[in-house]
Amino acid sequence: MEGKGSNTRSLGQTIDWQLIGIYLVLVLIGWLNIYASIHSTEPASIFSPDCRSGKQFIWIMTSLVLAVLILFVFNPKMWEVLSAPAYVGVLILLVAVIFLGTEVKGSRSWFSFGAVSFQPAELSKITTSLFLAQVMSQQNFKITNFKDLLKAALLIGLPMLIIVAESETGSALVYVGFIFVLYREGLTGWIIFFLGMIVLLFILTIMFSPLVAAIVLVVVAVVSYFVTTKGVRRKTPRRRAITRFALLALISGLVLIESADFVFDNVLRDHQRQRIEVLLGMKEDPTGVGYNVRQSMIAIGSGGLIGKGYLNGTQTTYGFVPEQSTDFIFCTVGEEWGFLGCMAVILLYGWMIYRIIKDAEESREAFTRIYGYCLASCIFMHLFINVSMTIGLMPVIGIPLPFLSYGGSSMWAFTTMLFIFIALNRQEKKYF
Repeated sequence: MEGKGSNTRSLGQTIDWQLIGIYLVLVLIGWLNIYASIHSTEPASIFSPDCRSGKQFIWIMTSLVLAVLILFVFNPKMWEVLSAPAYVGVLILLVAVIFLGTEVKGSRSWFSFGAVSFQPAELSKITTSLFLAQVMSQQNFKITNFKDLLKAALLIGLPMLIIVAESETGSALVYVGFIFVLYREGLTGWIIFFLGMIVLLFILTIMFSPLVAAIVLVVVAVVSYFVTTKGVRRKTPRRRAITRFALLALISGLVLIESADFVFDNVLRDHQRQRIEVLLGMKEDPTGVGYNVRQSMIAIGSGGLIGKGYLNGTQTTYGFVPEQSTDFIFCTVGEEWGFLGCMAVILLYGWMIYRIIKDAEESREAFTRIYGYCLASCIFMHLFINVSMTIGLMPVIGIPLPFLSYGGSSMWAFTTMLFIFIALNRQEKKYF
């Protein structure tokens, strides 16, 4: 218990103020750039509730209130206790939104109540992270145990599959980042290697031919087998196990190659196929599917080293880039703040992720450590996918940039997720 004689640290010693500072800077950068992206089409004060920058200001203020409540009012221990029911509750919302939600740009993933809308997929990142941390922090949990690995995979995969059913591909891809959490907790790196091979074989098959993909698969399989068995004596149980696994991986790869064209032609939707074809250079469509990315790249490229200056971006001012205040907010930074501005934003995210991982590694509680890695993975995946999308390295899949993009659901969700971690970290550092 806390009292006069208890060894407690001061507020300044227990809170990671660097994380809070980075958060505030990113939120400010986002708010200014949202105004820059709409000031010519919605001419009003930056604080006006009738325009997007004014609405974002309201969401920022409410997020700060939420952050204070999480940090100073709510008991940090409640997050572990509530993780299971919260996870189940959000799963129910994810299923319900498919039938009861509002369709927005081909995705049925939003609940709308008059002027207020929210996306359960944003909440699911929080609840999945909390429940995954709760399950994996149990003393008898071992990621090397197949049953435990399957348990973690199902916990991650279930909301991911439901989100895919909502046609919200971008949010579903974020869940791939949880593999970094599993890797930190002892998952073999070969799993990540195999996932990378699946993507590579899929691309080679649709770009070239199944034969080319099969040749690459056989070469990689042979090299990997000899690297893995180097130093392992023949006719030993380990050697036989590696051989069986290698043959299984080879057969699975060939099955994947044979099914890639079917998946591409019959499972993916038309707009998804078109975006992949444009990205891989299989098709040119500068006025159709490729329009957003083309205009985004023009905007970023025109910014040069130091940018055109705040509110002086022509692509931004004249509205050439669709969704510039949401999914393409990064191109506003590129045009008006230039290469240096882009690098500053990316470095801020990198610093934030570094601080989260550092705090997580210093934690004595497995729950805090695992949750911290979940948070870092989610922020990294959003950053990687969004920036790659705006510079043409990934197809347009619609995913916000944390703390920068316009939107209440994203702002509240990431603020909640970040400050839960800061609160957990503070609780651990409170006593010494």
